[in-house]
Amino acid sequence: MATATLLVVDDEQLIRWSLVERLRQEGHRVLEAGTGAEALERCSDDVDLVLLDYRLPDADGVTLLRQIRKAHPDTVVIMMTAYSSVDVAVEAMKEGAYHYVGKPFNLDEVTVLVDKGLETTALRRELRVLRASQTERYEIERIVGDSPVMRQLKELLAKVAVSPASTVLLTGESGTGKDLAAKVIHYTSARAGRPFMNITCSALPEALLESELFGHERGAFTDARQQKRGLLESADGGTVFLDEIGEMVPALQAKLLRFLEEKTFKRVGGAADVRVDVRVIAATNRNLEDAVSQGKFRDDLYYRLNVLPVTLPPLRDHPSDIPRLVAYYVDAFGREFRKPVRGVTPEAMERLQRHGWPGNIRELRNVVERAVLLAETERLGPEQFPMLSARPATSGFELPPTGVNLDELERDLVVQALGRAGGNQTRAAALLGLNRDQIRYRIEKFGLGKS
Repeated sequence: MATATLLVVDDEQLIRWSLVERLRQEGHRVLEAGTGAEALERCSDDVDLVLLDYRLPDADGVTLLRQIRKAHPDTVVIMMTAYSSVDVAVEAMKEGAYHYVGKPFNLDEVTVLVDKGLETTALRRELRVLRASQTERYEIERIVGDSPVMRQLKELLAKVAVSPASTVLLTGESGTGKDLAAKVIHYTSARAGRPFMNITCSALPEALLESELFGHERGAFTDARQQKRGLLESADGGTVFLDEIGEMVPALQAKLLRFLEEKTFKRVGGAADVRVDVRVIAATNRNLEDAVSQGKFRDDLYYRLNVLPVTLPPLRDHPSDIPRLVAYYVDAFGREFRKPVRGVTPEAMERLQRHGWPGNIRELRNVVERAVLLAETERLGPEQFPMLSARPATSGFELPPTGVNLDELERDLVVQALGRAGGNQTRAAALLGLNRDQIRYRIEKFGLGKS
């Protein structure tokens, strides 16, 4: 065990001396205190572990424990007392004591306990640093984009993060960054210090997904050899991100709805209710309204999830952000691959801006990653992006000399939009700048809904 700083607090000088000498022999730096006042004065964030007597001349050990834990939450405290009783142990553990030893004690046992306690201190500090770095990494202002639509999105995410709502629904096309938005909401909320757990609902079969979400009891099924906590239980106080929620089977939808309504659930094979406090962020690139109308998604679950809806815009709706995104990814992948790439040429940027980006930001990220990985020059030229069409994604419509039939043109555009959207009326409407009622009117007008 590496050298650590310990604080021994006991009013009996002989006990204090024996502990200090033994712990110094173990290679630790040891401070000592005979009163509660001295303990508070000498305890700091540099102290890794405190051995604290339950009875001190000027302080109650449990009260002192509470003060130390509040000021230095990462520091492990081991309580010592000659008044050995279950009540004392329970009281100390409730206030955050790592362990409890009765006097007289075996120095070898105390040394082993100190080593284990120091491991806990190291883990707590490592976790705190990790969470702090995650919080910084997912600050709202770190979202790349300064277009009006992205500024509106950032403002909305900030409001959602601080809201008390227990459910959030993220919608948008594939590749628009719903997973990033979920992390931003979590790490800029009051739940940032608690776990962020995520699962893709389409990635697991029904039985396994249920077990992963809700946990299971021992013997619940063939391979359930011991009790297992699910994601909801593990994320208590934090956030659970359910990606591709539209793929969840109806049976699990009903169980999820019960949890959202009652804040309790039963493990698979269990009878007891488990109560947790989590925020559920669901995401989908499907149109859940259509899924509800088709009977594939519960309407009551949809309305429960849709308390705070956030729609992430496709990249084609904010093309002015493409240069900033390209610069960000060129820099990031340049550092990752240790390539001296400094940017892209004007010709390359023109090609990047003309591309339609059906795969949205994920597609752009992958394209830039490939270009940087294969780059042999400091600036990426259009030859580094051969997969992108040099033709503009959209062009103005030119009226032919003979004119057009507007009804025929309108019908043709609706048919093309429906084809491109795979029959999804909402997506087709978005492609044409219409709402659902407007496109339904045209579908009926042109008889496109008939078999």
